[in-house]
Amino acid sequence: MRWDLDALFPGGSGSEDFQRYLAEIREQLAGLKARIASLDETADLDRFCEIADGMESAIVKVLQANAFVGCLLAQNTADKKAAMLRGQVSEDLSEYYRLLAVLDEKIKAVDDSLWEEWLRDGRLREIAFVLNERREQAKEKLSASEEAIIQNLSVDGYQAWGNLYDRLVGDMVIPVEVNGEKKGLSCGQAENLFSDPDREVRKRVFESWEKAWAEKGDYFAEALNHLAGFRLNVYKSRKWEDVLKEPLMLNRMKRETLAAMWSAVEENKGPFVEYLNRKAKMLGLEKLSWYDLNAPLGKTERKIPYAEAAETVIAQFGKFSERMASFAKRAFENRWIEAEDRPGKQPGGFCTSFPDSRQTRIFMTYSGTLPNVFTLAHELGHAFHSHVLEEERPFNRLYGMNVAETASTFAEMIVADHALKNAKTDEEKLYLLDDKIARSVTFFMNIHARFLFETRFYDERKKGPVSVRRLNEIMEGAQKEAYCHALAEYHPLFWASKLHFYVTDVPFYNFPYTFGYLFSMGLYARALEEGRGFEGRYIALLKDTAAMTVEDLAKKHLNADLTNKEFWNSAARLCARDVEEFLRLTEKWS
Repeated sequence: MRWDLDALFPGGSGSEDFQRYLAEIREQLAGLKARIASLDETADLDRFCEIADGMESAIVKVLQANAFVGCLLAQNTADKKAAMLRGQVSEDLSEYYRLLAVLDEKIKAVDDSLWEEWLRDGRLREIAFVLNERREQAKEKLSASEEAIIQNLSVDGYQAWGNLYDRLVGDMVIPVEVNGEKKGLSCGQAENLFSDPDREVRKRVFESWEKAWAEKGDYFAEALNHLAGFRLNVYKSRKWEDVLKEPLMLNRMKRETLAAMWSAVEENKGPFVEYLNRKAKMLGLEKLSWYDLNAPLGKTERKIPYAEAAETVIAQFGKFSERMASFAKRAFENRWIEAEDRPGKQPGGFCTSFPDSRQTRIFMTYSGTLPNVFTLAHELGHAFHSHVLEEERPFNRLYGMNVAETASTFAEMIVADHALKNAKTDEEKLYLLDDKIARSVTFFMNIHARFLFETRFYDERKKGPVSVRRLNEIMEGAQKEAYCHALAEYHPLFWASKLHFYVTDVPFYNFPYTFGYLFSMGLYARALEEGRGFEGRYIALLKDTAAMTVEDLAKKHLNADLTNKEFWNSAARLCARDVEEFLRLTEKWS
């Protein structure tokens, strides 16, 4: 249940191989800097192609180094050597983006007709979309020298606040009493207890959880305010008035698509409110509290061994795609997954790619619950997406987060749906339905609350720093609105406990989850219709995810218009069917 990082760089944070790798990166970046500096808008095509190849080679290595350090810190938050390495890698990453900004400035100045001629060349045709995208975006940014200053300042400013958050969370211990025994749990271990069948356990954990985040609330507020302040100052310098401009750009998504999606979400919350009310009655409550949202229904005593979870995921992937199953088997056999339940780990789960080694690593804390099995499938979906793109040019592997969440949610749905269809009793079916609907509630309500919070927080942050008290108020107000006032107690400190608000490389990190969930619903419906025949089409869609806008992706592979609310409504109605079945099975509590 522990991953193998030595296969990448032996020796962990003390790896000499990794130090040599970092030295190679710096040498490569220095060479690129000289070549880009000598390039002008009349340069010949051969020189530009050579630089483009060099930039692709460099991003593969920089991302590999960044992923390695991220894994070191995730497995052991007290690894001080890894924390120092992260500073070095952040410098390299910033240097790469500084060079990219200079290159953007150069290609922005190329004559339009010459540029079109270049993109038709066989050496650039495959990456024409990405190059053209960068050229158009460069026209909306500052000069190369000014963008370079932003990158320089971000290392010890913007990125440093994100790093500080990670350090603070890594040092946190949540004191919890379970079965009369007092324990100090990591955030990841404590979070798993929110699905404990005993309400008293959940309540005690939540109280300790809130207290722990409140004690460091001033520090988290400081980090969040400075992260947002940095972004807002950059946007102001670029004359960007809309704080969603950058996240939409990074997700290759139109404002109209986002508006259509949220409109459909708001219109389709009714069934989920019914579900929350029914679940409250089943638990003997007038209304659910925040810590009841993941409370299981039915029998849940059996812990699922990790080996059994692995076999289940591989088997179910295989019914849809032999290639997915084969890949998952390889990930388990080669120990690409860190799943052990132990202190000192970061909370949550993630998948990260090592593009130079053509490998991935998955991080989670596995405690034997069914949701853990689904998380395993979810992260393997991410990994399979990266695996499919290994055959593409490096620039064509850099997909947006919204389509990343599509692949992961699709994989999770394969396993969750199988479990539901093969339930042996109504009680087991109810437990599985409840878990599945709870995930829909996350995307329809929890993620929506995060989006409302961030939008309102940024509006207030424009006027100055926002206090802990006010952050709590904004968050609780957003949660009440997003959950349609269906809960008795909320989580005002969610802004502090949710890592996603502190991620520095993707602003507004949250809405892509809802996009991915609903988009994958449409994909999954097609997969059920076509069976194994859909495998080829699915892989073809994944290969295109970094080479076109999401609107063009949906049009090409699904013949769907993402700016039309009806697409999102149809996906939402698929989710509502689960609620209808849940209400039928629980009619005696109506």
